[in-house]
Amino acid sequence: MNYEELIAQMTPQMHQAIKTAIELGKWPDGKKMSAQQLQICMRAVIHYDQNLPAEDRIGFIDRSREDGTMKGVDPLQEQVLKFH
Repeated sequence: MNYEELIAQMTPQMHQAIKTAIELGKWPDGKKMSAQQLQICMRAVIHYDQNLPAEDRIGFIDRSREDGTMKGVDPLQEQVLKFH
């Protein structure tokens, strides 16, 4: 079984448990995560998150208003600099 197949079989509960382990730096049994384990788990969470809807991803900020318009500036929109 390769890496992509393992990620495809990850359940939401496994995903949450791995995220919690990353946040705390230790496994549910209390053992400290090694640097390699931390790196592998972070890669797995990032890979798993790519298949989630945007609003379910880590770091998502809901910028929509009730009327359907967006709050703030679109970060992808070009901005004109004005010099006085």
